[in-house]
Amino acid sequence: METTIQKTIVFGVFILIGFLLKRKFTSKAETQGLKKIILNLALPATIFIALMGVDVDPSLLTLPFLALVINGLLFWIFPFVLPMVGFKKNTPEYRTLRLLLPSLAPGLSCFPFIAEILGPTYLAKAAMADLGNKIFVLIILYCVAVHWFMKISSNTGEKQSGKLKSLITTLLSEPVTVLILVAIGLLSFGFSFQNLPNIAQDVLQKLSLLMTPLVMIFIGLSVKIRKDQFIKIVSVLILRAGIVLLISAGIVGVMGITIREEILWLVSFTLSACSFWPYAHIASISEKEKEELDGKKTFRNGLAINVLAISFPLSTVMIMGIMLNPSLVGDPYRIILLGIGCIGIGVILTFWIRYQEIKDVAKRTTTIGPKQNIWMTRQTSKN
Repeated sequence: METTIQKTIVFGVFILIGFLLKRKFTSKAETQGLKKIILNLALPATIFIALMGVDVDPSLLTLPFLALVINGLLFWIFPFVLPMVGFKKNTPEYRTLRLLLPSLAPGLSCFPFIAEILGPTYLAKAAMADLGNKIFVLIILYCVAVHWFMKISSNTGEKQSGKLKSLITTLLSEPVTVLILVAIGLLSFGFSFQNLPNIAQDVLQKLSLLMTPLVMIFIGLSVKIRKDQFIKIVSVLILRAGIVLLISAGIVGVMGITIREEILWLVSFTLSACSFWPYAHIASISEKEKEELDGKKTFRNGLAINVLAISFPLSTVMIMGIMLNPSLVGDPYRIILLGIGCIGIGVILTFWIRYQEIKDVAKRTTTIGPKQNIWMTRQTSKN
């Protein structure tokens, strides 16, 4: 357990390093350069290794579908939740959160705890479930992001067929897309990562090792959270935790799971932080928008980074708490109570947000009121 906590602290230290290095990165171009290294080198290599390393166990084939159900439910539920927290429908902020919140990043959040406490058998189950999550975040959310971009860009008056052709050409030339297609092609012919030349394996592994530290440093460099936005993001993430706990309780109840370890890995998996991969889609679309659209935005890059920055430590603390106190999720009823508790905290924060908004409106009205009265008095005297 000490080793796992140490790994988690190391991830946090990388974010802190990025935050402290802000003064050294004096221009936006320097931060963008780091992002390009992540998106064009580290991320494609990581995805390629992950896809080529998939070891499909026929006895665990239900687990990817289970993860897809969890992703799908979160994607379906949050359109009802986000407006209550203050994110209006069909805004860049709303679309950003809809893309991020259904995604899971078990590799950074729960895998170290599962491996350390539950052992390799349950780590294999979590990894198999993550296959479904990968399909969702890499393929389904990618298609969703492109669909939203096309819907926004269709209002610019440019010929839609030309826009679509340009977008497809750009996206197909992205290193992430190229390596995903290459991996799928190799897998279809029965190749695995071990079948590749040693030099190719070594290069890809070295690039993949850059992924986690660079992503964490980039988050630290890019994060800019206002107090009001911080509370909104925390409330949404706590509501997300409550919802996934209720979903987990439903799965445990329906499947009749009674083994403590089975419940622990499932709950830990569902509580995983938001994935960085949807941000890769957002960044790709945003780059295209700089060329195509006149100021219109499908997503908000800054909000996406802030969500990732808060999601990782929050999920880690929750997973750690559950792993150290397994009695909290000993049966479906306790999981439901824990989920309701999280939703309750999220609702309280939402009311607090609403109260502050009403308070700010009242303050602005009070400030503007006397000026308006003076203006009206002057107009009356002139008449």
